Amino acid sequence: MIHALRAFRHPNFRLFFGGQSVSLVGTWVQQIAMNWLIYRLTGSAWLLGLVGFASQAPVLLLSPLAGAWCDRLDRRKLLLTTQTLFLLHAFLLAYLAYSGLAVPWLLLLLAGALGMIVAFDTPVRQSLLSDLVDKKEDLPSAIAMNSAIMNGGRLVGPSIAGIMLAMLSEALCFFVNGFSKLAVIGAALAMRIPARPAAVAKQSVLGELRQGLSYARSFPPVRILLPVVAVMSFMAMPYQSLMPIFAAEMFLGGPRTLGFLIGAAGLGALGGTVFLAARRGIGGLPRVILAAVSVVGGAQILFAYCQVLWISLLLMMALGCGIICTGSSINIILQTVVDDDKRGRVMSLYITAFLGSAPLGSLAEGALAHRIGVQPTMLIAGICCLAAAFWLGRRLPDLRAGIGAVHSSKP
Repeated sequence: MIHALRAFRHPNFRLFFGGQSVSLVGTWVQQIAMNWLIYRLTGSAWLLGLVGFASQAPVLLLSPLAGAWCDRLDRRKLLLTTQTLFLLHAFLLAYLAYSGLAVPWLLLLLAGALGMIVAFDTPVRQSLLSDLVDKKEDLPSAIAMNSAIMNGGRLVGPSIAGIMLAMLSEALCFFVNGFSKLAVIGAALAMRIPARPAAVAKQSVLGELRQGLSYARSFPPVRILLPVVAVMSFMAMPYQSLMPIFAAEMFLGGPRTLGFLIGAAGLGALGGTVFLAARRGIGGLPRVILAAVSVVGGAQILFAYCQVLWISLLLMMALGCGIICTGSSINIILQTVVDDDKRGRVMSLYITAFLGSAPLGSLAEGALAHRIGVQPTMLIAGICCLAAAFWLGRRLPDLRAGIGAVHSSKP
């Protein structure tokens, strides 16, 4: 376990961890409140999916460009900029909700604005990790602990949101998220990161993107793993947009039931993060990914028609664990085996696949749920994830060979 915590030897990472731990709780409080507000105002599965699409679609379009800029500009200053924008966005939402001016079309517009901020913030945080640890061997621990922050927020945030929504209001949830961003801003101001020399652009941003895409197509670990994470993201991650309907119609509950369902997924994800953080090296991770994608598909299929709440909570734990083990294992492999001079571009492609596919999935599953119901939609999503697991299983030898070739070429 001590091995898993080695990233905390670095002061900058400790600051980052503390600030993000507070901020991401606020992020999840806002996300649950936003979904519940939309559902309360409209009762529409379609609009829930549309808001999920709007809040994440910019990641699909802008993350590759943002990743290229992250290699050219000061990442700490970029982090300060994105977190300040998050703060202002949350306070605006709080004002609209408190004053009664929050209408669906305006919330949809603000969801799109939030997605644009996320599109730049996520590559910044991912690429900043390498600047926060002085020793390269501590980077896998930093990646795993970063996932722990995200899933700790998913565990705590929805539970807090459920209580606040039941007793208070959506507006207060948005205020809480805005104040939580001050923790990251303070941490970033306290960091002492050596200034990097300004990057010399050898070609245009688009030229660098084309080079990164060519590398991704020719390198087996990237070529095999990115489609897997994209399918999993498209078919599994939109479950969050459908949960208000399951909570209200399947389990006859309210915001507290919604918080329990999302929180159970966060608990499972946190367990998966601890499992990955305790591992030494990347040996065996391809099989972990195969098992995790299979668990995601199986959990969705069983959850679709389960009407016993405690069993459904266990299935949500399995779903959360499978999603994080898939995404984080692929993240660790890619950051370990890709060439240093192409890491930023490859990670932007990973972010596009992991986060950028989710809005398309939210839109598709929202429309499908509106037409055929949430239960058949969840069933179809689970079957697709099992198909992705089967595809990956047939390509495990090529994946292992690609990873092994990298290690054998290193001195």
